[in-house]
This record gives sequence, structure tokens and C-alpha cells, in this order.
Amino acid sequence: MYTTAAALWLDTHFAGFDHLFLSIQHWFADHLGVVLTPLMRVITFLGEKGWPFFLLALLFMLLADRRDLGVCIFGAVCCGALITNIILKDNVARLRPYESGNVEYELWWMAVGSPLEDGYSFPSGHVTACAAGMTALSLMKGKKWIGPSVVVVLLMMISRNYLMAHYPSDVVAALIIGVFSGVVAWLITQLIFRFLKRNRRKFGFCRLLLDFDIRDILPFDFPRRKAGEPKARSGRRSREGEEEVKTYPARRGSAPAPAGAEETAAVSAAPAPAEERRPAHAAAAESAKPAAPARAGGRHVLPEGSAGAGRKKAPANYQGKH
Repeated sequence: MYTTAAALWLDTHFAGFDHLFLSIQHWFADHLGVVLTPLMRVITFLGEKGWPFFLLALLFMLLADRRDLGVCIFGAVCCGALITNIILKDNVARLRPYESGNVEYELWWMAVGSPLEDGYSFPSGHVTACAAGMTALSLMKGKKWIGPSVVVVLLMMISRNYLMAHYPSDVVAALIIGVFSGVVAWLITQLIFRFLKRNRRKFGFCRLLLDFDIRDILPFDFPRRKAGEPKARSGRRSREGEEEVKTYPARRGSAPAPAGAEETAAVSAAPAPAEERRPAHAAAAESAKPAAPARAGGRHVLPEGSAGAGRKKAPANYQGKH
């Protein structure tokens, strides 16, 4: 039973691919179902309608130093939901594996005890929301989140196939849509916050959107980091933004450094002038040389007290005595 030509094309061209991966997961369900089935149900529940990512995005949007991250995650999940649930699901109208008339798939679905699912199969909304949210998180927070994001998305993909709610081709398409949505949301978020920061002093609403923080109205203190402020590092940093001064704990049993030791160490560590860096023997040899006579107007001026200091120079037409 096929509802659209697109659903018929998917079931025809991806039949071997879908059957291979579904049979592998059914084998695991037969041998490790006691452990895997509850785990897969928990994973798929956490991705229901993308609500964990919406809650996380809402929480981040209430914090001034995490607002851009919240906006990016929220935009990514919304973009993925628009493409998956509104545009593709109803237009493709692909039936779920246990509804397609394949008796083998229906028996596998009954074996894992998966509940009935609403809506159509292509693509997976769970995987789209998960991939979009984790892509946005990785783009905003850096490469260190790529590994955890890959693990989370793969677990969501496996859980949807394990419970026979989607074909493997459904979750692969959802992965592509989710990554695309995360990238689009990241680009839009960069443009939005670039505009807000550029017009912070010009428009009051820009300053409000950047600086409002829910922690300002809480009745208790909560650690925070202002937007744009670098993360705290080891050592002390002055308020005026001077150079960082690192401090190290003293060794056990060592006496405390006397007052002014840091200034003395800083002065001694500073590079000496060029005159002071000359070797000692070069300086001694130079001081032993006699002072060269100074030149004034092209004539030698002898130092005072020398043998010829008191003599006058003869005129140019002097011929001498005969």
C-alpha cells in the first residue's frame, strides 16, 4: 500500500538498505532485548518532539552570557521541524515499517513491544531535532562537542530503527536535514548578534536583548560571565586588563618570599641595555684606549696639557728664518 509516488520510490530504491539494518537490529533485540529495549525506549522518549532542546534553548536565552547559544539551538530545532514535520512528512506520506504490509516488519515491531506512532515515517522528527540541536551546540561551543554530538545522534538513530518506528533511510535523511538546519541557524545567529552588538548604544532594545539576565532578579547569587568576557584562566588578571600575572603555590617547607621579591625578580628578568650586555673584556679594552682628538672645523684640537697644546699655528705664507 503506497500513498504517493515519492513513498513508492523510497520503498523501492532503499528496500535492500532498509532491510539489512533492520535485520541487524532485530538480531540484537532477540539476544539482548532485556537490556536494549528499555534503553531504546528511554532514548526515544528523551527526543520526543525535540522538547529537551527547546527547554535547553529557553534556559540559555534567559542568560546574558549564553543567549546566543540558546537562540542558535532554538532556531535550529524550529528550522528542522519546519522542513520535516510541515513540508516533507505529509507530502511524502511514507507509511511506517509495521504499517507497510510487510509481515516480517510487523512481527519485528511486535517483538520489541513498540507502541503505535502518529504521523508518517519519512523523515524522522526525533533524529531531525536531535541532529539540529547538537549541530548548533557544536558550532557555537567548538570542536570539543563534535564527539559527544555524534554519539547522541547515533543513539537516537539506532533507537528509532530498533523500535521499528522508522526505516534506516528515514533517519539518514533526518540526519542530513538536522545538520543543514543547525548550520543555517548558526549563520542567522551570527548575523543577529552582530547587528545587536553594533547598535548596542544606538537602540535601547539592542542593549536590552544583550544585557538582560534572569539572574539579576533572582533572590540568590548565581555565578555568571558577562557576554564577550573571556573565560577565567589560572593566575590573576587585573581589572584594567593588564598583563596576566601567574601565581604558583610555594613548595612544602619553603619559606615565604619576602616583600618586594616579585618586583626584584621582574627587574632582574628584564633584558639589559646594549651597553650592559657587552663582554667585560671588551669594555676594559675600550676604556684603555687613548681618547681620540676631537675635530673642529677640520682641524685637530689637541687636549689641554699635551706637548703641542700651547703652540700657535704658523701663517700659511711663513717661509721660515734664513
